[in-house]
Amino acid sequence: QVQLAESGGGLVQPGGSLRLSCAASGSIFSPDRMGWFRQAPGKQRELVAVITSSSTNYADFVKGRFTLSRDSAKKTVYLQMNNLKPEDTAVYFCWTWHTGRDYWGQGTQVTVSS
Repeated sequence: QVQLAESGGGLVQPGGSLRLSCAASGSIFSPDRMGWFRQAPGKQRELVAVITSSSTNYADFVKGRFTLSRDSAKKTVYLQMNNLKPEDTAVYFCWTWHTGRDYWGQGTQVTVSS
């Protein structure tokens, strides 16, 4: 089993910044791919960013504002979110793929509001 522990969500004003963290533990030695998805009320879950051993990919709506990085030794990924907008308000879920299945964190709320 793999567990994903998220932290860093909260309330921020438009234009502000937040950093989300996600640490993997359990029966996973070195996650090949990890990332973040988000789900706003009444909407489907959508990809935000994913990092693999060779590349990092972003959704168009976060390019230039969000940066995904990883610390492989700690099995942790970080999502630095800058210039946040009200439409970024959502529950953000950490994700990884391991031995043929998806694993999800419990989600962390990000609210962008004045």
